[in-house]
Amino acid sequence: MQTDQFRTFRVAASDLNGQMRGKRIPLATYDKLHAEGTRMPLSVLNVDIWGADIEDSPLVFESGDEDGILKPTEHGPVPMPWLDSPSALVPMWMFRDDGTPFAGDPRHALRRVLDRYAERGWTVQAAVEMEFYLVDDTGHQLAAPQNPISGRPVFGNAILSIRQLDAFDSFLTALYDACDAMDIPADSASSEAGLGQFEINLAHRDAMAAADDAWLFKALVRGMARRHDMAATFMAKPFANDAGNGMHVHFSVLDENGNNIFDDGGPKGTPLLRNAVAGCLAGLAGGTLIWAPHGNSYARFTPGAHAPTGNCWAYENRTASIRIPSGPAKARRIEHRVACGDINPYLALSAILGSALAGIEDGLEPPEPITGNAYDQDLPGLMPGWQAAIDRFERDPLMARIFPPELIRNFTMTKRQEIRRLAELPPEEHWLVYLETV
Repeated sequence: MQTDQFRTFRVAASDLNGQMRGKRIPLATYDKLHAEGTRMPLSVLNVDIWGADIEDSPLVFESGDEDGILKPTEHGPVPMPWLDSPSALVPMWMFRDDGTPFAGDPRHALRRVLDRYAERGWTVQAAVEMEFYLVDDTGHQLAAPQNPISGRPVFGNAILSIRQLDAFDSFLTALYDACDAMDIPADSASSEAGLGQFEINLAHRDAMAAADDAWLFKALVRGMARRHDMAATFMAKPFANDAGNGMHVHFSVLDENGNNIFDDGGPKGTPLLRNAVAGCLAGLAGGTLIWAPHGNSYARFTPGAHAPTGNCWAYENRTASIRIPSGPAKARRIEHRVACGDINPYLALSAILGSALAGIEDGLEPPEPITGNAYDQDLPGLMPGWQAAIDRFERDPLMARIFPPELIRNFTMTKRQEIRRLAELPPEEHWLVYLETV
């Protein structure tokens, strides 16, 4: 990308909540980024949802809040079409002074998992389906957006409605143009079950690039919605009586010859697919805090409300947590359907792919795939609430195989602080905390 067309740059890395943390820099200092990076406190990637330091965090109170070095990722700069001035964003990740990756950086966590696949000569291809709401946030509570054609609030469910897509065509067209500019491979768009809810699928590519896509896409959607006089949110459950937002992850694994290790030439998939499915199931409970990282997340897990809650898998069954889609055998893949839309994409893909790899490493076998409606079956589920999810994540042996101890410590400290602070706010104000932060 030509950089001389931009007046300023943002340099940003993902914190544990998936928020962008960084700086605004002038064009004159851009060339120094690759050679020198830019210094920022390590603790900036371990702040709470409000951006506050974590009380008693070792990063602040034991190490003197030492600096790390943000360096550009391999992704490269992208334009920021939601801003009025010509600006670009340079995705970064954090390193310590000695050049080692900072273990509390969620992007490094995913790199660790993908390196374990690479040791076997494998690469992971992944794609995400991103659900979000367009909303009116001008009042004291969230409301459905106005139909751009009629000027009246959207009403009535519009599942796969072409009419609703057409009504918001100006926004969606601008969003797709912006995705092209940012090299985000936006594929199909659909109107979903909630009032003003949409889903956009991002195409398969290398798993790290897919996580980058999801992270950038969330910022883009929120920014473009504001340019169209709306707000956009990936909150897991913006409206109590409507469907929640999820992020479905599809993945397959290619060997060194480019062959899909899940492809057996038929609809069932290979033994390695079954091992990976078993690993994903083994990680569901321990990874609950990853799939549901915020207080609002747990409102999404209502049986029958389009959010899988049971520890099960199935072929071509959207009520199951782990689904094997139909289609050509060479494209055989696993779909992980549990994560809420408010997740950190790097942590989510780390937990999903790390669990799958553990299933392969241990030769795990899953139970038989279910048939019928998973909501009608007596199945073990996720952890029942936020506090329980934090406690389980902190001590779960499978999560400890996936994430470094420093990240587990930092993430659980962050979430415990958020529980305390959120309890001080009246419930009717909780949406203000999450609207555009997640």
